[in-house]
Amino acid sequence: MPSDMPQPSFVLVRPQMGENIGAAARAMWNFGLDRMRIVDPRDGWPNQRAVALASGAGRLLDEAGVHDTVAEALDDCTFVFATTARGRGMTKPVYSPEAAMELARQKIAAGEKVAVMFGPERSGLENEDVARANAIITVPVNPEFFSLNLAQCVLLTAYEFRRQSVEIEGERVEMAGSEWASTIEVEKLAEHYEDRLDEAGFFFPPEKAEGMKVNLRNLWSRMRLTRSDTQMLHGVMRQMVRWKERSGDK
Repeated sequence: MPSDMPQPSFVLVRPQMGENIGAAARAMWNFGLDRMRIVDPRDGWPNQRAVALASGAGRLLDEAGVHDTVAEALDDCTFVFATTARGRGMTKPVYSPEAAMELARQKIAAGEKVAVMFGPERSGLENEDVARANAIITVPVNPEFFSLNLAQCVLLTAYEFRRQSVEIEGERVEMAGSEWASTIEVEKLAEHYEDRLDEAGFFFPPEKAEGMKVNLRNLWSRMRLTRSDTQMLHGVMRQMVRWKERSGDK
């Protein structure tokens, strides 16, 4: 069954290779999208090469709507994007993938049915296809090499829609079974090193000692330490002191 996530339909117009249809399905499902429509696939349908490349996303192919014409594939849609890297000489709004998928999200939330058209691998969408769209999506690619593989274009667009639709962390840290060290734990670590280094005569000459201690404290504060880190660093210093004491006994 299709997912319950409100989403656009991705319309593959006259795709040429089953492998690219399968890779597009995989790209869509990577980001939780499963509304695929296929218009006049060159190598017929169903296509075993598409199934082989879908790699776990075969359900999208089983449930894909297969249509003879673009008009038929878009007949229930209220807003349509066309993906193209070429100027078409048509008066239409042109969006980046990010802005387009934000608009798509807004329209879907308002109850509209949105579709995104992707053209065949070799030549892209025809002007007649683009003329049916309400807006164009253009990717800021290298102007000297602007051709995107079908699955690449699908993946990029699917990612942008997913990014607009769910909360995505910009950065996170895998804690690997530990916790961040508290301020007092870092303070105790700093005191331990400062005391042992003082005993070893590290803070020399005396007139620079205070500045050296400040620099050392600043070092600890710049490092984001876990509790495991502080325990390990305490152990390092204890072992160094024991080694020095044993060496002195010889």
